[in-house]
Amino acid sequence: MPEPQTHYFEVEMVFDNPGKEYLDVKMPVWTPGSYLVREYAKNVEGFTATANNQPIRFEKITKNTWRVYAAKAPQVKVTYKVYAFELTVRTSFLNAEHGYVNGASMFMYPDGLQNEASEIKVVPYKTWKVVSTALPAVANQPFTFRAANYDEVVDSPIEIGNHEVWQFEVNGVPHQVAMFGESNVNKEKFLADLKKVTSTAAQVIGEMPIDRYLFIIHNLPIGGGGLEHKFSTTLHVKKWSYGSPAGYNSIMGLVAHEYFHLWNVKRLRPAGLGPFNYDAETYTNLLWVSEGFTSYYGSIIVRRSGFLTNEQYLKAQADDITALENAPGVRVQSAAEASFDAWIKYYRPNENSNNAGTSYYSKGSVIGLLLNLEIMYRTKGQKSLDDVMRQMYQQYYKKLDRGFTEAEFKQAAESIAGVKLDAFFNDYVYGTKTPDYATYFNYAGLNFVNQNAGKQEAVLGAKFSLTSGRQIVTSVTRDGSAWKGGLNVNDEILALNGYRITDDVNQSLAGARPGQQINLLVNRDGQILNLEFPLVPTEIRSYKITPLEKPTKEQAKILANWLNGK
Repeated sequence: MPEPQTHYFEVEMVFDNPGKEYLDVKMPVWTPGSYLVREYAKNVEGFTATANNQPIRFEKITKNTWRVYAAKAPQVKVTYKVYAFELTVRTSFLNAEHGYVNGASMFMYPDGLQNEASEIKVVPYKTWKVVSTALPAVANQPFTFRAANYDEVVDSPIEIGNHEVWQFEVNGVPHQVAMFGESNVNKEKFLADLKKVTSTAAQVIGEMPIDRYLFIIHNLPIGGGGLEHKFSTTLHVKKWSYGSPAGYNSIMGLVAHEYFHLWNVKRLRPAGLGPFNYDAETYTNLLWVSEGFTSYYGSIIVRRSGFLTNEQYLKAQADDITALENAPGVRVQSAAEASFDAWIKYYRPNENSNNAGTSYYSKGSVIGLLLNLEIMYRTKGQKSLDDVMRQMYQQYYKKLDRGFTEAEFKQAAESIAGVKLDAFFNDYVYGTKTPDYATYFNYAGLNFVNQNAGKQEAVLGAKFSLTSGRQIVTSVTRDGSAWKGGLNVNDEILALNGYRITDDVNQSLAGARPGQQINLLVNRDGQILNLEFPLVPTEIRSYKITPLEKPTKEQAKILANWLNGK
């Protein structure tokens, strides 16, 4: 990275004794944990190949494959540049401040030799002194690391620059935190709280599967999210969010989510998620377990770590269910379908996504919560979803060292619950039936009520953005007033009931009644249209979870074991 301000990394690959007439050198099209074909080869420039310091012939044979005619040379060298100016947890980035390497977007691999070990030497920009990665270091060779195979290369992001490196220990395992960017974090408190979250997460499965761990944290003006790896994670955090309780708890939730992936996904995984095919999509119906259950555990780990009271946690669950059930797509797409279609839908949302689909994160989290309550009810509080995850981990990761199938997951849940769960899976995993939430929460001595039950509101059912002083429709809700009245995305709202509109139309309709006729003057592709239609009665769900006044001993036990762990 000799000129970081240009955003170009320079990569040199050396193959010792490849023993082949030709090598097919490939750049992945996606990265594990982020289910979208991202075409990393688009950022590659200046590919060259040499043997004995002489150029050798190569040709590009697919969008991400360079065929190098090695003629069994004892050593082959390939060089190329990568343009890296997209700072996400899924891509690589380089500027005058720091460098970040996501393996799949940076390092090519020789087809057929993915299981070979390799060394990676990082040559930092001349004023940069710190390199952080979870890869094991090679002794007495600065910034040189060892990878057992290509999967490990992809699974070990690298942070390069002058960032701070902090240390803490959990259950005897050393953890590092590579902190890039200015923030308002309190170092001592943050490290203590990281230790709380990570040790609580470890209690779910009951063992630490690692001998080291690295948090790479990018403190940024905007954004949030993370990506899991086998011995590390990269987190994007709003740099000034450490100072508010809500912001801080959100960070702890992100930490808990990505850390729990150590067990769920990086070791206990669906059969479709490994070994990886970096050339094409890898399909599974089980992202509602891999990501959804991890979201469920991320939240409950924050509660069990003491960052949320019981009341705060239950309110958060009620809010999540409210958001889920108010989106029409939850009754269109099942959790299994959402998982399979992640490649074409989740990372490519459009104006109709809320109507046509659901999130395997959100739906899977709710399914995990309900399955936990079902198991606890069936076992009188003796067993829980934690036991399912422990059994699955021991069986498929520790004993069989392979991915699990949908049928095997269902069988494990049934073995812990002691009952068949056909209806649960058919209705909530493979179907779109609205769960009987009240019954499930009653198992734990909780009331679950829709505060708007029976209340019909008059809403337009559309969202807008203010663009250059114009009110532009950005989405229309399925079966709502605007949907039935013919309002379209990209329409510009000019007037409501004969009056010029300069702000959000929804504000101007506050206090309207169901059945009330409205008239919208709109500009659609330059044509002025008059739309007249009634506001259809709409129920906007608003859920609340509260404790029963006099729960039974069994209900109290279930609630305590669920919220506090056992």
